[in-house]
Amino acid sequence: MSEIVEFELGEQIAWLTLNRPKSLNALNREMAEGLNRVLRQLQGETDLRCLVIGGAGEHFMAGGDIRYFQSCLQQPRVELEGEIAAVIDLVNDSVVRLRSLPFPVIASIRGNVAGFGVSLVAACDLAIASENARFTQAYAQIATTPDGGNTWLLPRQIGLKRSMALSLLNEMLDAAAAERIGLINRVVADEALDEETRAWARKLRRMAPGALAGVKRLLNASLENSLSQQLALERHSFVACALGEDFREGIDAFVEKRAPDYK
Repeated sequence: MSEIVEFELGEQIAWLTLNRPKSLNALNREMAEGLNRVLRQLQGETDLRCLVIGGAGEHFMAGGDIRYFQSCLQQPRVELEGEIAAVIDLVNDSVVRLRSLPFPVIASIRGNVAGFGVSLVAACDLAIASENARFTQAYAQIATTPDGGNTWLLPRQIGLKRSMALSLLNEMLDAAAAERIGLINRVVADEALDEETRAWARKLRRMAPGALAGVKRLLNASLENSLSQQLALERHSFVACALGEDFREGIDAFVEKRAPDYK
């Protein structure tokens, strides 16, 4: 029996696949637990250069599983509260772990992206989507509010007014619109998504891992820091990189006009 969240390693790249294609990879408790388990495992990996997150089949993630929620509603109020809170706790912990991984995370997107699927895309460092991708918050449609860091991430990435429109009016974005407002980085032809995703991952694999981790830390910290705090953090990070072997390798490779071999 296949895992509901599949995970494999190869060439210093981790591939995580949400694997409920018959349900459009909608989130239920089992998937929330699987996602959290894999991200906990990844924090202990020291040789990775990149993580790619995608969905099995024709869709990335169509939000929460409505049938799962419907089954939860059959429980007494106290048990319902505990069940929903437990899933949200798993989701929240996964987003924090995703943001703090010491290597870049790419969302590779096709088809429907709704609810927590949008939060997951926003939590990734880079996002590439096929032309058939469609994005919608969907929370208002079932009379609830966003989760998974959605209301923290979106205003910082696409602005407050756009976040309000997506969330209050339940607007649908096609891939081109999502790229235009900054929710994703690039749109490619449907048939080119897998190869373009691999190209991004391989490019990251060739870069200095310490520098990639530093860039991610700096940009995430900038969302909360003052300019003076950020300048001090940049200074500390640059000096730390300059004292490492990869910096020496990068300088030597540039002077010798060859590709660097980072460790």
